[in-house]
Amino acid sequence: MKNGNSNHSPGDGAATVTPADLVVLLKGLADENRLRILRALVGTEKPVSKLVEELGISQPLVSHHLKELRRALLVSVERRGPFVYCRLADPRLEGLLDELNSLTGDLLARRTSF
Repeated sequence: MKNGNSNHSPGDGAATVTPADLVVLLKGLADENRLRILRALVGTEKPVSKLVEELGISQPLVSHHLKELRRALLVSVERRGPFVYCRLADPRLEGLLDELNSLTGDLLARRTSF
């Protein structure tokens, strides 16, 4: 991720990831609507209009969240004629979303106080 503090090259999965890099990714995940968009894109790509329809949120709000997800490198967007299609930027995000869901469920089950 571009922040001037990391020393990794494109495609280098073993590169050093800084805390600042993780913050960019985690900020992208830290919103209910963005998580709903990511889940809607698991295993498929969709036009923005379909996300608006499925999620029941306005087109400007979907576009705003897609911009933030692109900034966090979590989704990619491609214009095809009059339509803008979105997809997860990396298929490994599907597993990450599954793990986050599982971990959250486990942690909430163990919670004894707030």
